[in-house]
Amino acid sequence: MPVIAEIASRQPILAEWRRMLHTIPELGFEEEKTAAFVVDRLQAMGIEAHTGMARTGVVGIIEGRPGNRRIGLRADMDALPMEELGKPAWKSKNPGRFHGCGHDGHTVMLLAAAEYLARTRAFAGTVVLIFQPAEEGLGGGRVMVEEGLFDRFPCDEIYALHNMPLLPVGQAAVRPGAALAAFDRFDVTITGRGGHAAMPHKTIDPAIVMSQTVLALQALISRETDPMESAVLSVTEMHVGTTHNVIASEGRIAGTVRALNEAARARIEAGFHRTVTHVVEAYGASVRIEYAREFPVLVNDGGAVERAMSAIADVLGSDGLAKTFPPLMAAEDFAFMLQKRPGAYILVGQGTGPDSPMVHHPEYDFNDAIIATGASLFVRIAEGALKAD
Repeated sequence: MPVIAEIASRQPILAEWRRMLHTIPELGFEEEKTAAFVVDRLQAMGIEAHTGMARTGVVGIIEGRPGNRRIGLRADMDALPMEELGKPAWKSKNPGRFHGCGHDGHTVMLLAAAEYLARTRAFAGTVVLIFQPAEEGLGGGRVMVEEGLFDRFPCDEIYALHNMPLLPVGQAAVRPGAALAAFDRFDVTITGRGGHAAMPHKTIDPAIVMSQTVLALQALISRETDPMESAVLSVTEMHVGTTHNVIASEGRIAGTVRALNEAARARIEAGFHRTVTHVVEAYGASVRIEYAREFPVLVNDGGAVERAMSAIADVLGSDGLAKTFPPLMAAEDFAFMLQKRPGAYILVGQGTGPDSPMVHHPEYDFNDAIIATGASLFVRIAEGALKAD
């Protein structure tokens, strides 16, 4: 069973939907127009739609033949706070907002799957369509779980898709166990003693303390983390001083930590506090540390991965499953849903060559050619999990 012909025949209108959404990107928890479009489409398909969860989230319910099992299918809807530098005819109309991760495409994939499932209903049980806001760092998935997503809309399993430019069109990837990293964020303010740049001995220079702190933190990865484990500590912001002849009294560093298991995550967090505190104290400065655990490790369930692999084989053929695809150090708040229900996160290839822009690149654009592929995968996963006699 390749890409579902009925869905593929809808390609022109599906691409039109996607490109329209691309022109109106909305940031997390602000997806008012996007959510309204989703609700309008669901209702036109005769699908029961629920709004208000996590502010702008939408949940659709499709009942099939009699059955007790319920399968969740999730798509994210939000855009990134960045400028689009590409020049498609459907370029963003909202300055500083850009669908640079393809969530416009994910939304339409799930709408296309919903349209087919609502028409055929060739399954026994219930399909729960989850259109999630605020995936990009704001944890909309966590908010939906905390607001009782699975109490209001029970699911036995849950699945999500994400486009992947590193994979060619016609391939998909899924792996059991840890697939995406935990994501932590840190913000450190170091206070020294300011003064004239010509008299540094009268100061406690936060620039020196910051520099030594950044270097010392790298040992948490290079010397305290098993080389066979994957972990990242990246300092991505350094701010100190405002002019050439003044040593500032305060400086700030910020960044992110990624790890693929909770033990490494905890060890790095403890080491972070120890290292920063001791380095700063050694220079006679003081420090305020803010360290936040944002997203957990995304862990795919083994049984759900087998179901996803079966769907990939159905839709893309025996060569459609990427044979080796390692875990990624990116993070995803779908992990919060997978902490509550077994499921799988699947990467769908959209690459057209070595120069395909990666997600979050300012010239990225979702590849409309994979809408029917993603929708077909959603459908086959749901039908496989809810087999009707």
